[in-house]
Amino acid sequence: MKIIFRAIGKSHEPYVKAGVEEFSSRIARYYKVEWDIIPVPRNAAALSEHELKKKEGELILNALGKDDYLVALDEKGKELSSEGLAAFLQARANESSKQVVFLVGGAFGIDESVLKRANYKWSLSQLTFPHQLVRLILAESIYRACTILKNEKYHHK
Repeated sequence: MKIIFRAIGKSHEPYVKAGVEEFSSRIARYYKVEWDIIPVPRNAAALSEHELKKKEGELILNALGKDDYLVALDEKGKELSSEGLAAFLQARANESSKQVVFLVGGAFGIDESVLKRANYKWSLSQLTFPHQLVRLILAESIYRACTILKNEKYHHK
């Protein structure tokens, strides 16, 4: 199974880059892993919130394979514990999902067309985080889930 982290926005800021790279290399011990940063559409500042989300949605949908299992990070999604996330990953592996795509939307969230396509909607927290920081939290959370599945010492309970 391959895990793809997809995000709308700029490349990783320096304060996030090292951590994202570290956790991504750790995840690679368990699953193939890839980051895909989709640039904000041109003329984004001239677009309304609705138009921008729609354009971002088109970019996201065009980047998806028909069999990709899409996990949309959305504030209205279901929250998971670390153990719950581990079980979620195991379930995807058991279903022989070839690619699981974790999507971090743009500044205004994810377009409804993408949310309809999503196989799962996941909320990291009821708190609001900067998009750059979400990338780091996401990578660490997936790594933690991997160590739980392998019964390794990283996760303490």
